[in-house]
Amino acid sequence: MTVGQSAPSPVPAAPVTPATIPVTTPVTPSASTPPEKSEKSEPPEQPEPPEKSEPSERSGKSERDSAGRRDMAPDPSEAAPAGLRERKKQRTRGTLLRTAVELFTTRGYDETTIDDIARVVDVSQRTFFRYFASKEEVVFEVQRTVEAHFQEALRDRPAHEPPLDALRNAVLRAWDTLSEAISEVMPVELYLRTFQVIESTPTLLAAHLRRCMEMDEKIARLIADREGLDVDTDPRPRVAVAAFSGVMRITGQLWVRGEDRSMAGMRNITEAYLDRLGPALSTDWRSSATGRPGGAVGG
Repeated sequence: MTVGQSAPSPVPAAPVTPATIPVTTPVTPSASTPPEKSEKSEPPEQPEPPEKSEPSERSGKSERDSAGRRDMAPDPSEAAPAGLRERKKQRTRGTLLRTAVELFTTRGYDETTIDDIARVVDVSQRTFFRYFASKEEVVFEVQRTVEAHFQEALRDRPAHEPPLDALRNAVLRAWDTLSEAISEVMPVELYLRTFQVIESTPTLLAAHLRRCMEMDEKIARLIADREGLDVDTDPRPRVAVAAFSGVMRITGQLWVRGEDRSMAGMRNITEAYLDRLGPALSTDWRSSATGRPGGAVGG
């Protein structure tokens, strides 16, 4: 307690040192209070606990500071609802995506409306647009994951691999590990059926070809970076990627028309055609017929 500050209670402050804290509130004489004897007389003993005021202020401040720190610290009970909300959003997004693709593959892309998708999921059309801008975005949503997976696999290929070998090995490696990534979003079989929807829907096929052109440019620049080339002055990265992408498109069409529409079936036909890409570009076809040295065909 500082000098001149009034006591927190009617009980007078405990004596500390007369030289340090002078008496500021005189005791009023009364019939029941004996007069003061002298300035040198010792003050009467008081039954007050010693020095309570300052420690209580420090204690109160410490408690308030601790409470403030607790208030500023993240509250697990508040973080939990935020995590739950995020998981709920992911579930809603996944349900919209799977439902839309199922409707596209059973009813047809053009025959399915956004209202149809929202009705099956039991959400509003406004909720659909919170997650997807259009039906087209839904169709290519998983394909974006596949493309990112392939680009990462290409970056990881050893630097000593020639460009076409790096492209071949990257796409096969991506196919080997894609099932798990796709399964987190929808069944692999359902994803593969989207290729049939794309091939049979002119608007989606046009969007697919546009996206393929954009993807080709990204891959060409990756190849140029691997080889230390300037893609704008050296045509080889774009030529190699054009050949590679042509094989990928034709094998996708053959897979859609074939009987084995499994992931393994797509991988097998892709590998078979990519293995013929190098020889097709660098050898004399008439002197290297399949399985027949010298070009002899037949018996």
